[in-house]
Amino acid sequence: MHIHFYGAAKVVTGSNYLITTDKYKILIDCGMFQGSEDLERLNAEPFSYDPKEIDILILSHAHIDHSGRIPKLVKEGFKGKIICTKATRDLSEIMLMDSGHIHESDAEWENKKRARAGKAPIIPLYTVDDAIKSLRYFDGVLYNQKIVINEGITVRFKDAGHILGSSIVELWIHEHQDTVKIVFSGDLGTKNKPLLRDPEFIEEADYLIMESTYGNRVHENIQQRTESLMHIIHETVGNGGTVIIPSFAVGRTQELIYEIRNYYRNNDVEEHLRVPFYIDSPMAISATEIFKRNTDAFDKETKDIILGGGNPLDFENLIFVRSHEESIRLNQVDFPKVIISASGMCTAGRVRHHLKHNLWKKKNSVIFVGYQANGTLGRILKEGVKKVKLLGEEIAVLAKIHSVEGFSGHADQTDLINWLSSFKKKPKRIFLVHGEEESTQALSQLIMEREGISTIIPGIGYSFKIEEDVLKAYSGEVIEPIKRKENIKKELQEVYNQFESVANKTDRFIDDKVLEKNYDQLKNKLLELQKELIEVSMLLSK
Repeated sequence: MHIHFYGAAKVVTGSNYLITTDKYKILIDCGMFQGSEDLERLNAEPFSYDPKEIDILILSHAHIDHSGRIPKLVKEGFKGKIICTKATRDLSEIMLMDSGHIHESDAEWENKKRARAGKAPIIPLYTVDDAIKSLRYFDGVLYNQKIVINEGITVRFKDAGHILGSSIVELWIHEHQDTVKIVFSGDLGTKNKPLLRDPEFIEEADYLIMESTYGNRVHENIQQRTESLMHIIHETVGNGGTVIIPSFAVGRTQELIYEIRNYYRNNDVEEHLRVPFYIDSPMAISATEIFKRNTDAFDKETKDIILGGGNPLDFENLIFVRSHEESIRLNQVDFPKVIISASGMCTAGRVRHHLKHNLWKKKNSVIFVGYQANGTLGRILKEGVKKVKLLGEEIAVLAKIHSVEGFSGHADQTDLINWLSSFKKKPKRIFLVHGEEESTQALSQLIMEREGISTIIPGIGYSFKIEEDVLKAYSGEVIEPIKRKENIKKELQEVYNQFESVANKTDRFIDDKVLEKNYDQLKNKLLELQKELIEVSMLLSK
């Protein structure tokens, strides 16, 4: 058994890992490389494996750096199942179609230049139609359902708290009478994140593939993030300026809406500072609707708002900009306003037009609220460049550039170490991925000091052979019958507390022989029932 690292290895983007056994080839994520031109060229390179030979793809979440090459994989012969959470399936639909549109547009633009130069045309990496075709392979499941793929592969998704539907992947692989458990952290979120639950803890693993985006830093001002954001906004609009917030359409935009809504409800804001907030991203608007359809993934605070008749994703001066014409008009008027637009790293999308029209005005501000990869326009602006080339024009950077790091979607060094320390059975080996080298090195040293576990920082193309002594250790997480009974009782009680008429009937369901054979299947059914009960509650609250 081998683990092969083909992306997000010593870089942050392009998440792509292959696990090979005697019988199966299991892919975890198939993401797009983003950032510098050299990095993005890797997207067009052939896969390091034959897509036709991949049996199953496990997708941790919908962000393009984890999902963006799936249409290319399908286009080149993949026909297996793509297993992910239901929310990830829903978000992937809009994200992959949008990505296909961008590839088509980029190819069209490039081919006009190539035609004038007498060069042969290029074809897009994939099209909208390719993206649509790839969606037929998606199979969405619920958090904590243990899914038996076949006699050799079992998977379970735990909540990673990064974006809606984001997952920690628990993977059990059975081979030669032995079982090894591999855990992929996915992208871990921060604690007390708006809308979403905190990342779940994992009890055991033989091998851990762990993200390290912020492995060398601690987020500042997490408690004051909204106050910092609103202070910059009020200062800018008070001087008659416009605020541009480049924001990831999926996750960050919805968190901003939620936090700003709460700020207005809890603070007395002067009327002249209650300027319009424009969400200028068709994908962000679609993603917000998907958030509303997946409320079972929300944290308790957000569910309480909904059950109380409120809408956590709306406020009075929030305006959704849908058409291209409306977007253009935002730059034709000069009144104070806030424009939240994708992409979050300023690599594409409508935000580039807003930057072109606003960067050269001293009274304006740009606020970054998320990670900016090396080589992206966002990173260049954060580093203090004085001029940038945007849409064919050289633009002076006179607007104030701010960064509010407390909104980061990734766990910081403290969160990462705390998550790792929660393991009751520590992994034998940890692979640090999804981080730039400085970040992974710092986290690697800290893990050795705190946990005494050897880490590996793989580069792209690195391969690791699973050792026999680990295979013989067996990580099947066998729960003794008495504990199975207690777990089912507890979970049944939680579900049926919502319906008191049946809450006291749990003992009648408990049969040790049934539990011994069907524990995972029964738990999966309970999770499905719980989701349905939450959906019914939401409908009744409207």
